[in-house]
Amino acid sequence: MKSHNEEELIALGTRIGQQLQAGDVLVLTGDLGAGKTTLTKGIALGLEIQQMIKSPTYTIVREYEGRLPLYHLDVYRIGDDPDSIDLDDFLYGDGVTVIEWGELLEASLLHDFLTIVIEKTSFGRQLSLQAHGKRSQMLVEEIEHGTD
Repeated sequence: MKSHNEEELIALGTRIGQQLQAGDVLVLTGDLGAGKTTLTKGIALGLEIQQMIKSPTYTIVREYEGRLPLYHLDVYRIGDDPDSIDLDDFLYGDGVTVIEWGELLEASLLHDFLTIVIEKTSFGRQLSLQAHGKRSQMLVEEIEHGTD
């Protein structure tokens, strides 16, 4: 999937957010400034969240209420110490969890999640989806084919 500008990245996020269900976990990866928080803004719109979405870099976790709760985590600063936050409070519960820099977590902490890789290109952004489990595979199909 391609995005030429911020508006298209938000629209893509909105499409993703509309497909999400309680318990879904998304891991966003990409370089600094790749668009992880911008994509999350779109995901929040798809979840009917009215609040302004801000990067959780310094707070580690931000929570938002919408059609489903959104738990927006940035684990870059916790590095090798995932025990410094109680991930169980945010994973696979009643809401949707979006984890920026989630590739830094041990894979054993997550059991069914969707990785979204965001790469900067000469035209804008290239996104690739990688499913890790049955639910995330269904989610990839829903996102790519635009079905409900």
